[in-house]
Amino acid sequence: MSPRAALLTMIFLTTSSMASAESGTPQEQDACRPDVRRFCAKVDPNGGDDAFLACLEINRNSLTPKCLAVLVDHGR
Repeated sequence: MSPRAALLTMIFLTTSSMASAESGTPQEQDACRPDVRRFCAKVDPNGGDDAFLACLEINRNSLTPKCLAVLVDHGR
């Protein structure tokens, strides 16, 4: 799995609609879960992988340091 795919899967895991999926490290999920809930709650899960990634990138300056580190670690 590519780093980008892993990151996008991790982001989806943090949304309530995808809670049953399994991918991304538990640490990555824990790092970004609060930010996804805070900033991306209104993102349509049917919008595709890029919708959540775009949401986090739009809110990049407000992300917690842990979630920002996940994005940076994945080249975002």
